[in-house]
Amino acid sequence: SFYEELVSHGILKPLTAPVEGMVVREGSCNYVAPQGISSVVKYYLEQSGADVSYEQHVTHISLRDGRWEVSRKAGPPEQFDVVILTMPVPQLLQLQGDIVNLINESQKQQLESVSYSSRYALGLFYEAGTGIAVPWAAQYITDNPCIRFISIDNKKRNIESAEVGPSVVVHTTVTFGSEHLDSDPAEVQQVILSHLQRIVPSLPKPSSIKCQRWRYSQVTRAVPNCPGQMILHTQPLLICGGDGFTRSNFDGCIESAMSLAEAVKPHL
Repeated sequence: SFYEELVSHGILKPLTAPVEGMVVREGSCNYVAPQGISSVVKYYLEQSGADVSYEQHVTHISLRDGRWEVSRKAGPPEQFDVVILTMPVPQLLQLQGDIVNLINESQKQQLESVSYSSRYALGLFYEAGTGIAVPWAAQYITDNPCIRFISIDNKKRNIESAEVGPSVVVHTTVTFGSEHLDSDPAEVQQVILSHLQRIVPSLPKPSSIKCQRWRYSQVTRAVPNCPGQMILHTQPLLICGGDGFTRSNFDGCIESAMSLAEAVKPHL
């Protein structure tokens, strides 16, 4: 039903573009978000009617008179009746305040067992009208120590535009990502570009490049038994979820969201 709703609103479309080297599981269906994956998040935020504050770096969570006081890097603390945490599990364990003592030993062990792969993503952006002459929209690379995936993003999304230039997205291998996790991004960018040049020598020179370190890319080991969520405190409710409690794909995110919603309902 989630897919049907998103497809009916044009947020998702079935993937029709050619992707070389993709492992297709029998009975599975692949989709693409023409306006980018953030459009899925924006759609649900709009549906919720929630008042959203972006770029708030939470540092402390403490109990104050039966409510949660949430402190952030900039600005005064705020109080809430219910707190739901869905950041990567290692970042959850870095939070300070009463939350440190509220996580019991068994929960702490489970949370500490969660692991993520790390990788770099490189975006190459071109002027409108630039042609990229390759027969595929995306390609999985199996024989390169640095690059795992290349996508001609407008081709993959099946959108051609005279006003907006094409873009290329490159993901590194997990091994390369972990080996260079604390390297200078500018140096890493040059290494990725040199490998990319060898794989796709016909690529034109981009007008701009963005290199992104992706420390928590995909969950390699989730919370044991994939419960979808974990209640850290009942009254007032403090609960955590996300793909660290299921798996790193859209189905895993939906599963955790449903599990969180069921647990939060009685507290509303």
